[in-house]
Amino acid sequence: MSNYYSSGKRAREANQAKKKQEKAQAREARRERGPREIPIATAEDLTGHMPSIEDAMRALENPGQERSAATIPVRLFVGSLSSSTTAGDLRNAFSAYGPVADAIVMTERETGASRGFGFVTMANRKDAPRVIEALNGADLKGSSIVVNIATERR
Repeated sequence: MSNYYSSGKRAREANQAKKKQEKAQAREARRERGPREIPIATAEDLTGHMPSIEDAMRALENPGQERSAATIPVRLFVGSLSSSTTAGDLRNAFSAYGPVADAIVMTERETGASRGFGFVTMANRKDAPRVIEALNGADLKGSSIVVNIATERR
């Protein structure tokens, strides 16, 4: 009866039979191995060590420990931007006060026009007070900008 099938169909059937046999062999190997040999990963194994809030606060208070406050980045909100301000403009203005990890100007989805605000992520948290003091109210491309530490949406 298989003589009436095309070579493609015979190849697919052979492939399916091979997969079925491999699956049965794998199932048998799992049965032989037993449940005690299966390693179970913990969440920490998968994601790495997640610091607690206490660890983060301790890192901020004790800069000499494994991760100091200087190496913890901080995200700043930048408001009242002119429509011509770009992410590059933000990066240039803020980089005078420390390393900038990221800069973005928020835009309208449909038009791509600036929404008048953006975010700058400073690589070092210790630079934030100096940046805010220097640039809050400063002129950037003809507009007096507002700079604050970014907070969650309400």
